[in-house]
Amino acid sequence: MSDLLDKIVSLSKRRGFIFQSSEIYGGLGAVYDYGPLGVELKRNVQARWWQAMVYQHDNIEGLDAAILMHPTTWKASGHVDAFNDPMIDDRQSKKRYRADQLIEEHIARLRRQGQDEHADAVHRRFVEALHADDMPRALYEIIMDEQIRAPDSGAFDWTEVRQFNLMFETQLGALAEGNNTIYLRPETAQGIFVNFLNVLNTSRQQIPFGIAQIGKAFRNEIVARQFIFRMREFEQMEMQYFVRPGDQMEAYEAWREKRMQWHLDNGIRPSRLRWHRHDKLAHYADAAHDIQYEFPIGWQEIEGIHSRTDFDLRNHQAYSGKKMEYFDPQTRERYIPYVVETSVGLDRTILMLLCEAYREEEVEGDQRVVLKFHPQVAPIKAAVFPLVRKDGMPEIARAIEADLRTVFNVMYDEKGSIGKRYRRMDEAGTPFCITVDGDTLADGTVTVRDRDSLEQVRVSQDRLLPYLHDRMRAWTPAD
Repeated sequence: MSDLLDKIVSLSKRRGFIFQSSEIYGGLGAVYDYGPLGVELKRNVQARWWQAMVYQHDNIEGLDAAILMHPTTWKASGHVDAFNDPMIDDRQSKKRYRADQLIEEHIARLRRQGQDEHADAVHRRFVEALHADDMPRALYEIIMDEQIRAPDSGAFDWTEVRQFNLMFETQLGALAEGNNTIYLRPETAQGIFVNFLNVLNTSRQQIPFGIAQIGKAFRNEIVARQFIFRMREFEQMEMQYFVRPGDQMEAYEAWREKRMQWHLDNGIRPSRLRWHRHDKLAHYADAAHDIQYEFPIGWQEIEGIHSRTDFDLRNHQAYSGKKMEYFDPQTRERYIPYVVETSVGLDRTILMLLCEAYREEEVEGDQRVVLKFHPQVAPIKAAVFPLVRKDGMPEIARAIEADLRTVFNVMYDEKGSIGKRYRRMDEAGTPFCITVDGDTLADGTVTVRDRDSLEQVRVSQDRLLPYLHDRMRAWTPAD
C-alpha cells in the first residue's frame, strides 16, 4: 500500500472509523467493522444516495430484498456458470492472484516507464484474450510471454490459469428439490429483478421506473486487499431502471450524467474522477462505463453504469415460468423491459471520501491531520466546548449541544486544552467547533471555528443553527 493509504488505515483505527473484523482473534482477512465515526459516515452516505435516487425521483421505488435467495436465481442470472475470475498461483509464495489484474498492472508499469508502444501492443492482446474461447489459456500465454513476475516474491514460477467461482456456498434445511446448497448473494441486483412484478403491481408505476436498494453482498475474492477497497463482505447501493426496448441508450446517458454529479456533490474534485469504458462487456450488457477515482493505489472503479438489456428478466421468466412482461397502456403492446443499472460500492465510496478528505497541514508551527469532509457527510457536524469548566460555561455548552442534537450529530468535549480539542475534531472531520467563553456570559454569542479556513467568528446563540446550515450549503471542496 502507498504511504497515504497506510496513514488512512492508521487514522481509521485510531479515531474509530474502521476496525479489522475479529481483531482480538487475529482478524479475518478482507472483512472490516465500522466504528463509531465510521458508521456515522456510512449512514450519511447512504442517506444522501437514498435522497438522490428515491426521494428526488417520483418514479423510483425502494426495496430491501433478502440476502438468501432460491438457488435457481443464480442459475438464471448466470452466476453459477459464469461468475468466475481467472486465478493463478505463485508456486514460491503460495499466494494467489487474478491473472487479468497482473496483466493490467504490467501494462500500467510499461506506461510509467515510457514504453507506450509496448503497452499498447500488450493491451490489444489482453482485450483479445478477454474475448477468447479459452480465456484462461490466453491470459496465461501473455503472462509467460511478458515474463510477468509475482508481485510479492518476485518469482516467475506460475501455475496454469484457471477459473474460480466467487460465490460463497452455505447449507439450508431441506428444499423442495432435495438440494440444500444455497448461496450468499454476490450482488443485490437479482433481488430487484425477482421482485420486478411485485413492485410494479403494488406501486402502480409505469415504464420507465426504477427500483433502488442498499444491501450486503458477498464474494470470495481471490485477492482481497487494499483495505476496504476489495472485501469479501461489502455493501452496494444499486438502482435498476426499467425502460422500453430501444430507449435504453437515452436512459443510460442520462444516468451517467446524474451519477457523476452525485459524486461531485459529495465534495469529490472533478480532477480525481474519470470515465472508463469496459474493454469486455459482461454477458448481460450492451454498454458499460465505470466511474473511477484516483486512489493512492491508482485509478480504480467506484461505480458502474450498465445497460443490461432484458437478459435478467428474460432468464428469470424462462427459469421460473412466470411472465415478466409489461403491458404498455399507451401503445397497447407487451414487452420485457430493458434495464439500465447504476451500482456504486458503499465501502469504496467511504474509502474515496477518506482519501479525498485527508490532509496534513502546518498551523502556527504545529502539524495537524485534518479530514476535510463535505459537511453533509461528516460524521460529526459540530463540536461544542466550554472554554473552562466553571462560571456556568459547561451548562450553556450542554444546552447548545442539546439544541443542535435535535437536527444533527454533535459532540460535547471539555477535556484538555482548547487547541487539543480542536485537533481531535480536525482528525474526526468535524466542520465546526463552537466555544462558549467569557463573552458568551456577557452578550450571548459564541465562537464558531471553521475546520478548513480556521476562521473564527462570533455568532449569537439564537442564530447558531441557521448560521451552520448556511455554511454547510455554501461549502466547496478544498484544493
